[in-house]
Amino acid sequence: MLRVAVIGMGNIGNTHAPVYQQDPLAELVAVCDIIKERADKAAARYGVPAFYSVDEMLRAVELDAVSVTTAGTENGGDHYEPTMQCLDAGINVLGEKPISNDIVKARQMVAKAEEKGLYYGINLNHRFVPPAAKAKQWVTEGKLGDLLLINMTMWIGNPNETSPWFHIRALHPHSLDIMRYFCGDVKRVHAFFNRAPGRITYSNVQVNLEFENGVVGHLTGSYDTNPRHNLERCEVMGTEGRFVLDNLYEELTLYPRRSDELTVIRNSIMGGLSGFGATFTNRIHRWLEQIHAEVDPSEIEASGKEGLAVQEIIEAAIRSHESGQAEAPGN
Repeated sequence: MLRVAVIGMGNIGNTHAPVYQQDPLAELVAVCDIIKERADKAAARYGVPAFYSVDEMLRAVELDAVSVTTAGTENGGDHYEPTMQCLDAGINVLGEKPISNDIVKARQMVAKAEEKGLYYGINLNHRFVPPAAKAKQWVTEGKLGDLLLINMTMWIGNPNETSPWFHIRALHPHSLDIMRYFCGDVKRVHAFFNRAPGRITYSNVQVNLEFENGVVGHLTGSYDTNPRHNLERCEVMGTEGRFVLDNLYEELTLYPRRSDELTVIRNSIMGGLSGFGATFTNRIHRWLEQIHAEVDPSEIEASGKEGLAVQEIIEAAIRSHESGQAEAPGN
């Protein structure tokens, strides 16, 4: 059983903590937050000690792994310091997305984990659903043939106005991770942004993507929809068919090119995902499972390296909007 702590006891920290308490592979042994009242409230809720600094916690508690669920600027501004402290102490880290809103710091965290030989994952939980796994299986088995196209849409309602780039940096690690999950690394990015009237953040984006394997794709993102009409849709087409994954886990459909017989997989009310919260359960359990199995750190699913890859795409999209040209991730 792995001894685990959660750093950052806001809404997301209080989503991670009960998952650890309920997972047979973990024991939640501490919570930490720089806001004393928040840490104390979480400690009382989960029956574990509260700490108000990472250094204090590391001196007092023996740990195998932590979740870093801090927020900060663009939801990733506060991840760097606790992540580096824990990695330096030899502790495995599951970080919230985005890996960081500062690409230099994101690169440093990934490099530190590799230097120390530690497990470093990112909570890119949207890929950890059975329909996505089935779609990936279809791709691997060749049911789509050679891949040609991918379209991804993620529209949600979010009035947050913390910065011009909040929308793409905070939300679209998820959508771009799904695109990479099916189609691999990205070679070039060409993006266009606009703001809804009165907004500070660029709340709408269209991103064209050229993948290393020749697949071409498109992302449509928005923070301006009605929250009751949130949409997440992924479509992948190849020479022998296409699939459509609707609303993350609600329905997956395979459309063969040479047949009228469709394969439709719907989320079951008996044994299927109970809701979006279950994606956290699935992702955290897989993280614990891989550490427990002592897989090679390079095999961690939704790893820090993959979290960095989607952030490199995001930064390339921002540069593209500013330059008016296609940009390569990582430059």
